[in-house]
Amino acid sequence: MQDAKTLDLICLGRASVDLYGQQIGNRLQDISTFAKSLGGSSCNICFGAARLGLKSSMLTRVGDEQFGQFIREELDRVGVDTSHVVTDKQRLTALAILSIKSKEEFPLLFYRADCADMAVDISDFDEQYIASAKALLITGTHFSTPHVDAVARKAIEYARKNNTKVILDVDYRPVLWGLTRPGEGDNRFVSNSSVSEHLQSIIPLCDLIVGTEEEIHIAGGVTDTLAALQNVRQLTDATIVLKRGEKGCSIFDDAIPPHIDDAFFAPGVRVDVLNVLGAGDAFMSGFLRGWLREEGFKKACAYGNAAGALVVSRHGCAPAIPSADELDYYIANQHSIERPDIHPELNYLHRVTTRQTSQWQDLCILAFDHRKQFVEMANEAGADLSKIRTLKALILQALEQTGVQGNNQVGVLIDDTFGQDALNAVTGKRWWVGRPVEVPGSRPIELEGGRSIGSRLVSWPQEHIVKCLVFMHPDDDAAMWEAQSKQIEELYAACCQSGHELLLEIIPPSDIPADDTSVVRAMEMIYDLNVRPDWWKLPPPSPAAWKCISDLVNKRSPHCRGIILLGLDAPIDALIEGFSNSAKYPLCKGFAVGRSIFSAPSKDWLAGKIDDEVLMKVVAENYLTLVSAWNTRKDI
Repeated sequence: MQDAKTLDLICLGRASVDLYGQQIGNRLQDISTFAKSLGGSSCNICFGAARLGLKSSMLTRVGDEQFGQFIREELDRVGVDTSHVVTDKQRLTALAILSIKSKEEFPLLFYRADCADMAVDISDFDEQYIASAKALLITGTHFSTPHVDAVARKAIEYARKNNTKVILDVDYRPVLWGLTRPGEGDNRFVSNSSVSEHLQSIIPLCDLIVGTEEEIHIAGGVTDTLAALQNVRQLTDATIVLKRGEKGCSIFDDAIPPHIDDAFFAPGVRVDVLNVLGAGDAFMSGFLRGWLREEGFKKACAYGNAAGALVVSRHGCAPAIPSADELDYYIANQHSIERPDIHPELNYLHRVTTRQTSQWQDLCILAFDHRKQFVEMANEAGADLSKIRTLKALILQALEQTGVQGNNQVGVLIDDTFGQDALNAVTGKRWWVGRPVEVPGSRPIELEGGRSIGSRLVSWPQEHIVKCLVFMHPDDDAAMWEAQSKQIEELYAACCQSGHELLLEIIPPSDIPADDTSVVRAMEMIYDLNVRPDWWKLPPPSPAAWKCISDLVNKRSPHCRGIILLGLDAPIDALIEGFSNSAKYPLCKGFAVGRSIFSAPSKDWLAGKIDDEVLMKVVAENYLTLVSAWNTRKDI
């Protein structure tokens, strides 16, 4: 068979959903809220390897339900090959429910009775698939029953025939071998001769074996680490990696020396540990980044130790695994970073390099998040304010009926005051969705619902982008800027904590003269607060201002998602001119226009002059006129 290695790694094993208790220090039975994330050792490693740049593929089964779909989508999001993630029609996706009681205590319940990943079958893959990878990784749980043992051994057989390295992550969970009561998922070691004998029948088939000291004990059949290593070595010539927690790791590539410290040793990274759960999966992801690229043990261990250190300082497993950019930055600066969990630059890199990978371009956003303006229109027409909700639903219907497609991406800005039903309707459609937080017209900024913005964001879907309009001029007096800057900093911190992207909309107030430099100077002041919004929404700049804005963003925030042009109720001809000025600047991702599209027909509808169909027709036509102008802006 042709030795075509199109993949770096195939991971065979557990794929589950983790429900992580959000309250630190509680008993599991006292946890009140949980955060959902990808789980299962094999799945975490596959996810982490892809996040670090390896071409990884997952071989497993998931249930034919929402959690199974979640796992597939999370893996797809980081570039994992999911062609061999099989949907099991009879079984549910596995769950792990856990909490952090202390650094070393993590009450953990596995819900894995007849779960999907333990039904993975020989029919789910073939020899060509296994042969396509440089390495096959299997975790210990997938040898724990006769069925998965047979499946894993068949995969190993294919690997050994086709020059695919076999990796064993011992990943010993006594509860999953039936050695403890169900509530003892956090028990990491129970001595058992049957398990040791079982593992020892697999060890001779492996090229790389990775485990903690306890895992090497179960593999070696004794609780003395050196003796366990010697027992393993008698069975195999494989490279053995001994994970030693915060101390680092040792590698045994030849005979076991008289003392463990005589082996190759890579010191660990000292961090303030939140919890050790997930560290091993992150270590493996990092180690394989170096090992599979043949960068040497020193580099591989540096990647592994640093990745593990970052994860133990954070909440969660898969979401906490670093990106390649983040890991390299940490390794280069680790001696000056005492607390990676609170280091601004490190956390910024984690935020912007691990977020959703949607590449937004040619965004055609219909903005109807206005509140004050709709109230004024309703009052002017003598209409009941309750009609605004119906009006916003009709505007959304008009947008949906335009059928915009091709290179254009649809987006909306919708409020939750009058537009909650519309927000609910678009959520999950993979549209660009923005949502305002400011009190309309406030200067200095006030946030709806008071200052506790973080408590509001808890109930927001993650895909909703936090939009805040700031009426700001760089020549504002000191008291105004102090009030504005404090609110901007608090809002940015809340978004960093919740994981929501932030869009800042900058409009110079009408009572202060502004010129080409006003907006770019205001943006620079915000950057000086160490606030780096994911998006900017700006009045259409002049060609000269565009150059200054583009240079500023590329210098101060190269991971910025982009700039969106606003409308300010300008005539459509004026908006078209603004579109043409942006044509040379790829940082401009599209437009977000509202009143220029919906204002006139909305007034007529509220006054009873037109019906629903006419309203939607006019809104759709106005919107499509702007879409056409955007698409032809480079020709103007």
